[in-house]
Amino acid sequence: MSLESHVKVLQEKHRTLDKAISQVQRQPGASELEIKELKRQKLKLRDEIERSRLKAS
Repeated sequence: MSLESHVKVLQEKHRTLDKAISQVQRQPGASELEIKELKRQKLKLRDEIERSRLKAS
């Protein structure tokens, strides 16, 4: 897998997590723990995307 395609896959996962976070937050009685975990995963992906972009330059 090329670095560019790897970044695209990570970006898609990041968008999917963003949508999941929005859905969970709209639910009454949403679990703060679940929201925090999803946000942590999203942040991890963002960091990995940035590292991959730096490698490419």
